[in-house]
Amino acid sequence: MRFNKIQVLAAMSQTGMIPVFYNKDIDIAKNVVRACHQGGVLVFEFTNRGDFAHEVFGELVKFCSVECPEIIVGVGSVVDAPAAALYIQLGANFVVGPLFNPEVAKVCNRRLVPYIPGCGSVSEIGFAQEAGCDICKVFPAANLGGPSFVKNIKAPMPWSMIMVTGGIEATYENLSAWIKAGVTCLGIGSDLFPDSIIRAKEWAEITRLCSDALAIIKQVSKES
Repeated sequence: MRFNKIQVLAAMSQTGMIPVFYNKDIDIAKNVVRACHQGGVLVFEFTNRGDFAHEVFGELVKFCSVECPEIIVGVGSVVDAPAAALYIQLGANFVVGPLFNPEVAKVCNRRLVPYIPGCGSVSEIGFAQEAGCDICKVFPAANLGGPSFVKNIKAPMPWSMIMVTGGIEATYENLSAWIKAGVTCLGIGSDLFPDSIIRAKEWAEITRLCSDALAIIKQVSKES
């Protein structure tokens, strides 16, 4: 791991956005992460979704250490402790999951790697915080009541650091609503990586989409 826990959490909070991406083609993954980095991205989540995804991830981490040394790469879609341990060994600087698994928390805490579990209720967020999760992921965010859900969590639990993923749109209206609700960061997937752009290998367009989204987040954060 090239970044410690404090550096990772600070980068997530300061930039407010984590692109979420998976592709089995290592060359596509390399071009995408480079394009994101050129757009100002400092934290990138590669999801554990396909066969041999860990092999692609390992190559991507090595690539980033040379070509994009400032970018922090972590893994997403982790549901069990063995997968978390494997990806940490391959260089994951943070671990994200669609659910909360206390066994994953133990593995991550032992190595001081941030674990961001998916939570769908206030109780789940509370249990995750008890297990040492600094940031909790509300997932699937768009299906759980939207920004008002986050706002209502923060009212009785203002210390909560919330990441939202699932149905986040890279538009001013959507991003500003989440930021004003009090999220710490937003995980954005398909809106930053439209299939047509990936197929056409229009990497400059991904850079633009990331840059525009980060600019909106920065602007709204200053105003809030």
